[in-house]
Amino acid sequence: MPKLGMGPVRRNQLIEAAISSLHDYGYADTTVARIAKKAGVSSGIVHHYFDGKDGLLFATMQHMLRDLRAETLKRLKQAKTPRGRLSAIVAANFAPSQYSPDVMTAWLALYGSARQSSNLTRILRLYDARLKSNLKHAFNQLTGPAKATELAIGVSALIDGVWLRAALFGDVYNRDTAIHLVESYIDSQLPRVRTPAH
Repeated sequence: MPKLGMGPVRRNQLIEAAISSLHDYGYADTTVARIAKKAGVSSGIVHHYFDGKDGLLFATMQHMLRDLRAETLKRLKQAKTPRGRLSAIVAANFAPSQYSPDVMTAWLALYGSARQSSNLTRILRLYDARLKSNLKHAFNQLTGPAKATELAIGVSALIDGVWLRAALFGDVYNRDTAIHLVESYIDSQLPRVRTPAH
């Protein structure tokens, strides 16, 4: 019988093992047995806490999104200006916790499988909506609502695109380069629009 309070610890242990397995084997070859072996537990333990492989991988994506959201909120709290909020959002998406090889590979694997999973698609849509909403809120104070929507869509696409290239091509798109590319785009767009009167 599991010790009282062991559930959250065991779930996190299995999620970390799932991330590592996705990195080592890819989505198709990540099995419950391999995840269990990495976690040092039996396959039955995985089924005890999750609804098989799909349930565990869905929980893994939720876990990674919670980490990203926490990173974003932490940085937004420190931002003093709308432009500072934009930089906080960019930095959060390229934070070290989001840029480790294991996490990047896990994201790629889960992204690639989303078309076959309504649960994964739903949670990715939530991420996309949250990112664009945060960007739009900051841009709105700098550009007005009409341009804010366009820029939020553009910057969110650029963040995802640069991140994807970093995940695929490694050091060519290191964190500093990735952040610089997105920040430069933001700076290039702001002077082109009229800032609303305060």
